[in-house]
Amino acid sequence: MLKRHLPNLLSYFLYRITNTTSEGINSVIQARRYAAHGFRSFGNYRTRVPFYCGRLDLKPQLPRH
Repeated sequence: MLKRHLPNLLSYFLYRITNTTSEGINSVIQARRYAAHGFRSFGNYRTRVPFYCGRLDLKPQLPRH
């Protein structure tokens, strides 16, 4: 198996690129999916994922006087 994947393994040392960021995002989405079993519609779940992944603040901003 190592011989078959050797070119890909060695490419890491050339480019220092991994898929950890995409795997982390996928993990967050899967956690949201698990928590979404209580949603009444898929649209509510689909809306929640970008808000959670983007760490958007949903609290309204009050104007300063």
